[in-house]
Amino acid sequence: MATVKQRDISSVKIASKDLPRGVTAAQVKSHVVAPKHVQGVTIEQVDPVKEKRLKLDIRPKTFKLTPRADLAAFGLAMHTALKDSVTGYMLQVRKDGTLVHSGIWNWSQTPADAGQGWNENRRMHVASVSKFITAVGMVKALDSKGISHDAKIAPHLPSYWSKGSNVDDITFRHLLTHRSGFSGNSSASDYGFMKARVAAGVPAVPGGDYENMNFGLCRILIPIVTGMISKNADFPQFAKDQIWDALTINHFRNYMQANVFTPARVNNVGFASVAGGALAYKHPHKNEGGWNSGDLATVSGGAGFRLSCKEVLDVMHHVRRTGTIMTASKAQSLLDSGFGIDQIIDTPAGKTYNKNGAWGNGIGTEQCVAFFLPAGMEAVVFVNSPIGEGGFSLRGLVQDAYVGSLSA
Repeated sequence: MATVKQRDISSVKIASKDLPRGVTAAQVKSHVVAPKHVQGVTIEQVDPVKEKRLKLDIRPKTFKLTPRADLAAFGLAMHTALKDSVTGYMLQVRKDGTLVHSGIWNWSQTPADAGQGWNENRRMHVASVSKFITAVGMVKALDSKGISHDAKIAPHLPSYWSKGSNVDDITFRHLLTHRSGFSGNSSASDYGFMKARVAAGVPAVPGGDYENMNFGLCRILIPIVTGMISKNADFPQFAKDQIWDALTINHFRNYMQANVFTPARVNNVGFASVAGGALAYKHPHKNEGGWNSGDLATVSGGAGFRLSCKEVLDVMHHVRRTGTIMTASKAQSLLDSGFGIDQIIDTPAGKTYNKNGAWGNGIGTEQCVAFFLPAGMEAVVFVNSPIGEGGFSLRGLVQDAYVGSLSA
């Protein structure tokens, strides 16, 4: 991983016009580009062939008419699969924005820590579900400036970055669908790593490779596209990376709060853990202390947002149908384009769209999955450990339980 050697930049002048709202020059100068706690993490498995699936007792069904989900059966299947296999979980399903099913089990922090259970307001790092939310922000930013999703990203990158071979051909669509050609370390997205990968270039024909940096780049592109910072903003050579990283992270956070979270009535979203939030554990947890994954600002975009189950559903609801963030037709186009989405799967009831996320380091794992379901439903599940000692797929479980719950 490329790293940035940091030096004392206390004497560097930063113009007030470049400072994000609520951020001081002193905070920028103390910023660390690649803190140790974001390195060496493991993230979700995105290759369906490699996913470990829990086997549910589901018998094939045929339907003459479009079936509906039996939410009691869905919830029971989820609970049966998870109750002895995780430290705790929070599950909610909404229909047209109204809560229609909720499941809660065990600890968000075990007795070794605060001894607290789950509820819909407990925040946790939602890991790569952040990608879908970042995709919403990126699309909104592009549309606000009349920029096509198929426009090239190179004119909107920092001017001082070197662009390697074929980077000029990468589009915003390529980033949002993991088809940019960037590869090398799926979890890494610190500023120094991304800058180095852009300088190294990509293959002539961009291919699919699931990389956090595709969405990490969006946290840099959104502030430039929207004019929050000029791509030509200049700082002393030895301080450029550190200052650019700090400024764009904070502009990105402000943009996402104003244009995605506040319209969804979700307040004060950040990247650092909050009091009363969930911790991550092993399975079985053996009543050992949990893991706090820390401030994840430096990997934001592809990960990093800390939200509650309720808040993720609030964002999904407002994106999909209220018009406060984007029109319903634009939201459906975003889903059908696969922007920030892992899988689009046909079922007898209609298409499901999912985004999975996991973040772990051997001490603990935090997982979140968000599903857009047929019939105007959304489902979100939080789990704060691996599923069983085999590390079974959370999104696979939700998909299978949903299909198994369908009835005439």
